Amino acid sequence: MITVGLIGTGFVARLRSQAITTSDRAQLTAVASRTLESAAAFASEFGGTALPSWQAIVEHPDIDLVIITHVNSEHGDVAAAALQAGKHVVVEYPLSLDVAQAKRLVTFAQERQLLLHVEHIELLGGLHRTAQAHLDRIGRPHYVRYSTVSPKQPAPEKWTYEPALFGFSLVGALSRVHRLTNLLGPMRHLTCQARYDGQEIAGFTGRYRTGMCLAQMQFESGVLAETVYGKGEGLWQGSRSLEIHGDRGALIFEGDRGTLVSTDGEEPIEVAGRRGLFAEDTRRVLDYLTEGSPLYVDVRDSLYALEVADLARQSAIAGGDRLSMGLR
Repeated sequence: MITVGLIGTGFVARLRSQAITTSDRAQLTAVASRTLESAAAFASEFGGTALPSWQAIVEHPDIDLVIITHVNSEHGDVAAAALQAGKHVVVEYPLSLDVAQAKRLVTFAQERQLLLHVEHIELLGGLHRTAQAHLDRIGRPHYVRYSTVSPKQPAPEKWTYEPALFGFSLVGALSRVHRLTNLLGPMRHLTCQARYDGQEIAGFTGRYRTGMCLAQMQFESGVLAETVYGKGEGLWQGSRSLEIHGDRGALIFEGDRGTLVSTDGEEPIEVAGRRGLFAEDTRRVLDYLTEGSPLYVDVRDSLYALEVADLARQSAIAGGDRLSMGLR
């Protein structure tokens, strides 16, 4: 029986807890949140003991696994403390807003033979699996466009609109980078521009109402890719699309609809839904801890995606300079 300490009581924490409470291999032992009251309310629904802080979770002697689902800016420090205490760790991306700290955590976990798993459910989802399954049908890819635009009128008063807490756009939304590095391999160089409420990100502080980020990348394979990520009240048309163009056709995904385009015309391709992915991720973690089964993602691959996203941040601060990555 894997005993679990949960940090956070938001949407993802609820999905994690549902997966834990329905498993015969794990139990929710304790939960912590921003306030003891919110932790107590959560514990009354899902079980476990409400504790006053994440430090109390990490120091709890009867917890094997710490799951971190709260504000991005604290991920690195909480994961470091949990690993130091000899706990296994599952953390929602990003592992840390500081690449150097993330590297140290990966090395430390490997040295101590502790699980450090960064969730990347985009790799488990139907869109990604469908893209992988049909990639060879379009020949050699040469151009990819990935767009996620989320209008919000008005913008919510949430920490996800505050760079100091969420991180730079492509760091906090790391899956947008990781999907590309997983499909296309190592990146060679990139340029990036970003605006918060129309201002350049250098020196921006506080909470924004509209954020927009555009990164253009060239991969070692020669593929050119651009990623658009935007959210907030200054955007008026939503977009959740992925286009992969090759020399024999293209894969076009709009929301959960997929199409293969070629000289033969257009062919609909089935894309599985996104429900149940956090439960699947949790099951994979328990399989690893109880049976030694391999996980679906290597923490080093998440770290590489984080390095790419941070390079995009550096480019945006420099006004869109072209910056290069070393070979993996």
